[in-house]
Amino acid sequence: MLNVVAIMGRLVADPTMRQTTTGKNVASFRVAVDRGRRDPNGQSQADFFDVVAWDRSAEFVCKYFQKGSLIVIDGRLQSRQYQDKNGNNRTAIEIIANNINFAGPKSSNSSGGGYAAPAQNSSMSRPAVPEAVPSYSAGSNDDFAVIDDGEDLPF
Repeated sequence: MLNVVAIMGRLVADPTMRQTTTGKNVASFRVAVDRGRRDPNGQSQADFFDVVAWDRSAEFVCKYFQKGSLIVIDGRLQSRQYQDKNGNNRTAIEIIANNINFAGPKSSNSSGGGYAAPAQNSSMSRPAVPEAVPSYSAGSNDDFAVIDDGEDLPF
């Protein structure tokens, strides 16, 4: 059997952390994922997925991500049954996160050391290319020595 999910999207709201009765940290949050196509009016379409992270992953996501952050998650899909406030039976389908990663550059003005996506029209700066690029064909044939393989190998 195979149960693997990988998504990349933006957090809809700040993650919320709570503790179970046994003291384990659990974070829950929702991620909006672009479908990659537009509706007839030209609007982007998105799907919204509930994600649950446990223990250190929960601490990580709550510390470094906030609403609007671009995030990559891989995990598994899980369903559970519960009763709502009115006593109706409900089914929740959630992604249980195995790995959570940054998907955007580090925000320069974030106070919590968090990460955020770049502005829509910002130009990405490229690293400076050194003026003189070394030539790897500048060596001579004397740089290599012939190994006599009649004896034991030299290593």
